[in-house]
Amino acid sequence: MAELQLRPVAECRFDAVSLGEVMLRLDPGERRIRSTRTFAAWEGGGEYNVVRGLRRCFGLRTAAITALVDNPVGHLLEDLMLTGGVDTSLVRWVPFDGVGRAARNGLNFTERGFGVRGAIGVSDRGHTATAQLQPGDIDFDHLFGELGVRWFHTGGIFAALSDSAAEVAAEAMTAARQHGTAVSYDLNYRPSLWKAIGGPDSARTVNRRLAPLVDVMLGNEEDFTACLGFEVSGVDDGLVELSPDAFHTMIDRVRAAYPNLAVVATTLRGAHTATVNDWGAVAWSEAEGFAEATPRPRLEIMDRVGGGDSFASGLVYALLHGRPLAEAVEYGAAHGALAMTTPGDTSNATLAEVEALAAGGSARVQR
Repeated sequence: MAELQLRPVAECRFDAVSLGEVMLRLDPGERRIRSTRTFAAWEGGGEYNVVRGLRRCFGLRTAAITALVDNPVGHLLEDLMLTGGVDTSLVRWVPFDGVGRAARNGLNFTERGFGVRGAIGVSDRGHTATAQLQPGDIDFDHLFGELGVRWFHTGGIFAALSDSAAEVAAEAMTAARQHGTAVSYDLNYRPSLWKAIGGPDSARTVNRRLAPLVDVMLGNEEDFTACLGFEVSGVDDGLVELSPDAFHTMIDRVRAAYPNLAVVATTLRGAHTATVNDWGAVAWSEAEGFAEATPRPRLEIMDRVGGGDSFASGLVYALLHGRPLAEAVEYGAAHGALAMTTPGDTSNATLAEVEALAAGGSARVQR
């Protein structure tokens, strides 16, 4: 039986550490990428967003493992990470050759979408410093063994960046497990990242290799299908990505294939328009069975990017504090909902706001 085991707080320098690329997000606001003349700059990345939320909203001690080119753009990203409270001591700095032939920092142009116009993301992240990380570049035994980490998070976005990135993910996850650190992994399938390197077939090869190293698996219907090959039936006319009943069926199959999993969780999202989504979440644990968050039909959204990452950080926060799974999934869904009410990939919510919403609070004015 797989059970989630957590290291004591006192023996660990960090509550949570992520492994993944931190990009500069360039946001045209209410305009289009193709016609804007100004961009707002944010930092973001699927794995990083989780530890950023755990630090900024939930007050935990977090750090991010990534690689940045040592130039002004890299230091802008560092400054944004520091603003988010995330420890940058694990950043690997790569020399700048003047034009970025050897390595570069990743960029992500993102439109929020509105009404019938969906959100659009345009990645510019080929040959980045993070994609070129190699096994042995990071001393994971020192990190997990000597410094101590309670929770480690990575995912399918990082693993898709290159063959070596997938090897580094495996190296890190193996070391984390050897030192008693809980490992979470968000499948996070992005067709654009796999398009030129084999599509879903390559994604399945990589993610099936990593899945046995995971304690807490995160993903939606597309993720479990594209990354692990579990076809899911019961989707509600394409509006809701994955119904609770379909999730239950899928989990039975996932559990049989990967008995190492202690927790599996997914968000439930149905897009009526880019700015009106149904929102919810379901989770399962070996110890407690299934739990479903309070559904939020027709949730109004400002910026949907990062909602799933904020769900993950709320879930992880509650699990790290020994909360029941039913409470953890409520924290995750509430944090994800709040994160989508502000621009940018990362959360601007407070713990008090998450706790109030998770307990059934409303949007009434606070005076």
